[in-house]
Amino acid sequence: MTVKPSSTNLEPLSFKQFKDEVLRDYKMAVLSRECSLLGRREVLTGKAKFGIFGDGKEVPQLAMAKAFKKGDFRSGYYRDQTFMMAIGELTPQQFFAGLYANPNIKDDPMSGGRQMGGHFATHSLNEDGHFKNLTEQYNSSGDISPTAGQMPRMLGIAYASKLFRNLSELKNSKFSNNGNEVSWGTIGNASTSEGVFFETINAAGVLQVPMVISVWDDAYGISVPAKYQTTKESISEILKGFQRDKNAEGYEIFVVEGWDYPNLIEVYNKASKIAREEHVPVLIHVKDLTQPQGHSTSGSHERYKSKERLIWEKQNDCIVKMRDWIIEFELSDENDNKLRFVNSEEELITIEKEAKREVSKAKREAWSNFLNPIKEEKNTLIKLLQNLSEKSNYKVFILKLKNDLTTIIDPTRKDIVSTAKKAIIYVRNEVFSEKTQLQNWIANYISQQQLKFSSHLYSQTDHNTSSINEILPTYDDNAALVDGRIIIKDNFDILFSKFNNLFIFGEDAGSIGDVNQGLVGLQEKYGKLRISDTGIREATIIGQGIGMALRGLRPIAEIQYLDYLLYGLQILSDDVSTLHYRTVGKQKVPLIVRTRGHRLEGIWHSGSPMGAIVHLLRGMNILVPRNMTKAAGFYNTLLECDEPALIVENLNGYRLKEKLPNNLGEFRTPIGVVETVKEGTDITVVSYGSTLKIVQDVVQDLAQVDIDIEIIDVQSLLPFDKKHEVVKSVKKTNRLIVIDEDVPGGASAYLLQEILEKQNAYQYLDSKPITLTANNHRAAYGTDGDYFSKPNAEDIFEAIYNIMNEVNPSKYKNLY
Repeated sequence: MTVKPSSTNLEPLSFKQFKDEVLRDYKMAVLSRECSLLGRREVLTGKAKFGIFGDGKEVPQLAMAKAFKKGDFRSGYYRDQTFMMAIGELTPQQFFAGLYANPNIKDDPMSGGRQMGGHFATHSLNEDGHFKNLTEQYNSSGDISPTAGQMPRMLGIAYASKLFRNLSELKNSKFSNNGNEVSWGTIGNASTSEGVFFETINAAGVLQVPMVISVWDDAYGISVPAKYQTTKESISEILKGFQRDKNAEGYEIFVVEGWDYPNLIEVYNKASKIAREEHVPVLIHVKDLTQPQGHSTSGSHERYKSKERLIWEKQNDCIVKMRDWIIEFELSDENDNKLRFVNSEEELITIEKEAKREVSKAKREAWSNFLNPIKEEKNTLIKLLQNLSEKSNYKVFILKLKNDLTTIIDPTRKDIVSTAKKAIIYVRNEVFSEKTQLQNWIANYISQQQLKFSSHLYSQTDHNTSSINEILPTYDDNAALVDGRIIIKDNFDILFSKFNNLFIFGEDAGSIGDVNQGLVGLQEKYGKLRISDTGIREATIIGQGIGMALRGLRPIAEIQYLDYLLYGLQILSDDVSTLHYRTVGKQKVPLIVRTRGHRLEGIWHSGSPMGAIVHLLRGMNILVPRNMTKAAGFYNTLLECDEPALIVENLNGYRLKEKLPNNLGEFRTPIGVVETVKEGTDITVVSYGSTLKIVQDVVQDLAQVDIDIEIIDVQSLLPFDKKHEVVKSVKKTNRLIVIDEDVPGGASAYLLQEILEKQNAYQYLDSKPITLTANNHRAAYGTDGDYFSKPNAEDIFEAIYNIMNEVNPSKYKNLY
């Protein structure tokens, strides 16, 4: 006899095949649950720092895994361990390696110990940093902890499928099979309260992309029940307005109990078919789920759940219900023979015991793999300390350090380094070879270990920004003077003809060619999918770019003004800037974010929060070109690289005249390289963006009072001055001022630290280094508002003059 298939395979299954599949699923559910139970114990006994597990969500995740195909992408959160196990991308041993924070990427392929357990990722890149064939593997984008932060990225992954389906020039079997890939998102019911959830829901409905969102609903958000989380206590109820009908596009919405194994499989297969074939977003509200161990290891759910709720959860646990269904299942064949999955409960008990044995063994092996290298390192240091003690006058103290380290059964690398450094203090005034051996060992050890925790913030491939050399713009003898916007526009025109996987999108980016006309006419030339308008939704504009970049495309996500970047800053900070780092170089997101800023009128159109951006976006390149030629060169450079970047175009530069280069699309502005735009002898002036032009405007006024300034354009805040050119200037002038329009202590303070500490410019200073910044507040409206809010020409003149007054008061007399 044959039965309805329980997977996406259209071929019917024999009853034996069906039975085997059901029992395999049951074992997988028990295996995952046992990982959760044992994982909690490992935390409570101190072997792991924190635990947040997927118990209670096992059965619906098994159903989701059946509908998930190679080439598809998951964009989920930290409850999805069963799903990852079901698709074969997470083993129990890897589960525990992540729990113990094993820094070996082979042991913990999710993050090499950089993220707490429950954060999952697959490897999209080969060792050389190039993409694998993503259509031949199951894919999971690297998870982040911030609630609902996975949603914008999920939109972008789905949007990429739409582009692959609709643009024949993108055909590439490495990245897509005609856009048939589905973006599978998961989120907790309480997290649907977040704004980015609703922003993503709306954007996906507008764009009509193949996305399936699973809401795991266990009726709580940590300790807070659903009645305080969601209107009507049901996300599917309040999203009914998104349901598609014959008159309008929208969503397909399903509601299913989280313990109903056969119905879950049916729903997920339907959702997969709709999303995959029709490119319609689907929401699956999986309700009546439980959390058998509460939210996490940080507390007990007995503190906030009623006795009645706790009893209900035990009775309605999805594994308990699946177990009952397996035992009760009975089917008659054509001969009226009774077909059952199991003949007795003992068969399930045997499966459960086997799963427990596997998990227990995996836990022991994971702990051993984590601890053994550290023990070897500990033993090496113990020998060095013994040798050190024999030669030192502080033998008794060094032996105590050695003995204390010896008694630590489960040492950490912190224990090892701390002990070694304490020993060095004792012998600081002694000289013998054993001391030198220990010093060398410490230096080498720290260098080796630091890589385990600090590598891959930026690309380490031959396509990183450091590998791209500068190509200067060239000009015809009679080069025209044009508005800066023309240079940006014509350069983009070349780039869009050169790279068929290049896209740009944002508010007003398409039809009118952006608010400053840097894209005017390009949508008509390259189509509405390559240069496109979006809604007013900055977080998902960024997310749209993230997902596209993860799938091999080259997106430029446009944020209309720098102030509005704040709407997308969480996504940029938590997702884009950390992805390469948190996957230890196994995923990359070469997203370019384009915006414009500085010195427009009014509080919300004149912000320059560069200090905040620089500190929140470590892992991205932050570029601040002073004109449009420099900006165009940055785009040309970045499209040869595999790193993410933010380019802040100079808002006042679009209508300033510049010479039109004759090598558009080819010249490259180097990243991390400053430019000396004027040489001088008296003081080094460091600035960037629109403020740099004001500095240049003051040159002649200063020259009239016999002050010769050297002006250095930062160009790139992250990274900053990799060649250490600024210190060479300070060595010549012996004086330094940093000028920018950020608030005090913002980007100017960052630059000052870079110059004085990293470049050691302090030793060449004859005068106190100073910063000249905007006031503490945003810029007031109007010409006078700008003048009294941000550095103006007179401020700059006087700040520089006052430094020279201190140097030579008889020559540079007090102005006031």
